[in-house]
Amino acid sequence: MHVKLSKVRKAYGKNVVLNDINMVLEKEKIYGLVGRNGAGKTTLLKIIAAQLFPSEGTVQVNEENPFENEAILSQLCFVKESQTYPDHFTVKDILLTAKATFPLWDETFCQALVARYNVPVKLRMRKLSRGMRSVVGVIIGLASRAPLTIFDEPYLGMDAVARQYFYDQLLADYADHPRTIILSTHLIDEVSELLEHVIVVKEGRILMQEDVETLRAGAVTVTGEKGKVAAFIQQQHVLSSQTLGNVTNVMIFGTISRQERLQAEAEGLSFSAVSLQKVMVHLTDQEKGSA
Repeated sequence: MHVKLSKVRKAYGKNVVLNDINMVLEKEKIYGLVGRNGAGKTTLLKIIAAQLFPSEGTVQVNEENPFENEAILSQLCFVKESQTYPDHFTVKDILLTAKATFPLWDETFCQALVARYNVPVKLRMRKLSRGMRSVVGVIIGLASRAPLTIFDEPYLGMDAVARQYFYDQLLADYADHPRTIILSTHLIDEVSELLEHVIVVKEGRILMQEDVETLRAGAVTVTGEKGKVAAFIQQQHVLSSQTLGNVTNVMIFGTISRQERLQAEAEGLSFSAVSLQKVMVHLTDQEKGSA
């Protein structure tokens, strides 16, 4: 599904949570949504999922207004970290409700996931551990086959093995049944192989929208003699810097030509790759106005 937000703003009185949000999500792509706690990620996802009205601006899903639009909402699955369920509902009740909700629901896939995760389907949801509640959420998201599937920190309480199985199943199912997926996460390196595009939210605004390969290619650490490093990075976007004695390590983000790199290496500077996690941490951690 295609998603477009134009000049979206969300405020509660004088508290502005989102401001001037402009973004386009192409259909059948996997997007990562990253940002610090309180940046506005969950609010943004709720607006995309038509669970929260914006104060200003427009939201379109497949060129339609999704709010109170059953045709659109039936094709959208939003798996929230804070999802609540009726106290008396068992896991089986929840899965049956999901099956009736999503037209493209795959019951065989659902049951395979239930078996793999050893989900106690007869237990009431409120009796489950934090991790098992998260498992139920990711099963619903995966088995829904919804053309727009949103996961908001879906893995809380899940161990590393359970998370990896989720990632593997997500990627495998996406290959066979492409859909638009938004994955909000702090575990960026864990999911970096899944993502095609990254959206960075900072202080209620979109700081960056970029494809993963461009982000990887644009971030490097430059190491060398302090003065030479300082001269090289004059026109670069510096994310972090450390100096020990006369040796400086600087993480930069931007475009470096092959000629510039060869010349720098000839002067004794070295370059090393930076993980996507580190890039995101430094982009979102910089002081207001410095990014």
